[in-house]
Amino acid sequence: MAGADTIAEDWLSRLREDFPDQPQSVCQSVVRWLLGESPERLATLAEADLAIARQSIEYRYRILQQRYWDVSPDQGYQRLIKRLSSLFLIRNKIKTWISLSRDRRRSVVDVIQEVIQEMMRSDRHLAQQLKWITTCTQSSRLRNLLMLASIEEYCLRPIRNQPLIIYRFVNYLRRNQKGGMTQVPTGELIRLVSDEIAPSDSDDSLSLLDVEAWNQYQEQQTELEQQSMRQQVKTSFVNYLNRNLDDTAARWLELHLNGLSQEQIAQSLDLPVQQVYRLREKISYHAVRIFALREQPAMVLGWLKTSLQEHNFGLTPAQWDLFWQSLSLEEQAILTAYKEEQPTDDLARRLGLKSRQIQAQWVQLYLRAQELRTQTEA
Repeated sequence: MAGADTIAEDWLSRLREDFPDQPQSVCQSVVRWLLGESPERLATLAEADLAIARQSIEYRYRILQQRYWDVSPDQGYQRLIKRLSSLFLIRNKIKTWISLSRDRRRSVVDVIQEVIQEMMRSDRHLAQQLKWITTCTQSSRLRNLLMLASIEEYCLRPIRNQPLIIYRFVNYLRRNQKGGMTQVPTGELIRLVSDEIAPSDSDDSLSLLDVEAWNQYQEQQTELEQQSMRQQVKTSFVNYLNRNLDDTAARWLELHLNGLSQEQIAQSLDLPVQQVYRLREKISYHAVRIFALREQPAMVLGWLKTSLQEHNFGLTPAQWDLFWQSLSLEEQAILTAYKEEQPTDDLARRLGLKSRQIQAQWVQLYLRAQELRTQTEA
């Protein structure tokens, strides 16, 4: 127990420094929660595993301190839902499912709340954690805050490079939305093992669900998402053309997407062929340089899988390294800011440029990346 005692003393000292106004009993309760239900395990861990355990404790503490400490339980709950709803992967999956479901009035927040409630009712690991929290403190307020922090930490655990809540969302669909959902795993989706307990990278420690069934579900979802996103892009671009060009441009797009040649389009629109070719060039310019890269970059580049944040412009790791090395310091700063979704105005002030200059450079960087991608693939 020497290792656990030392860690407990270190954390108790830290909590006294971070929260000098809190009584000793509160600090001791938080330390007990941080170390977990079986702190004696820490004394038996190898050095590498102990380092992982320390990181896990530190991560859990940061969640509690930064998001839930010193707020009311209601505020804490709202912060939890907002945090989970902001996750790109789960938000997009829920939005796609809502768009394809019969009940389109529900929001991402609604579904996240339902998933959390489902987990509170049926998740054995979470139930065990909540029972453990009741033994850590007699304060109902502190129990609520520790519970919220525990739920967030649990939902964000990385399972095969995706947060655990995504798998719980699939479980929720299986139980509550069987109509239209096929090939969803029917057994217990998650074998609840944290990285701290099973830190190795073996198949056993990461076999947390029926992989074959999950892959089948993922393939179906990917196809549905692509169809949904394509329709969203098309609708949005048609609206853009109507606003910024004219009805003829929108009609050209519809005919083009139906597979008609430029000569057939010219006949349908009752226009000279050369005018239709010029119209095509004009629409192409607007599609790539304005609509895709300035008006709706998140939607279009997400659909094309060439977004900066998620896909590094669609470049392979080797292509990305080559591309990055070719950039100036200013260009690297622009991409870093866009990747972190920093406000363009703030970036412009730091670099001494105008916002439109930043946007113009962003467009050029994207086009250069696609040129490199095409050249390398060729």
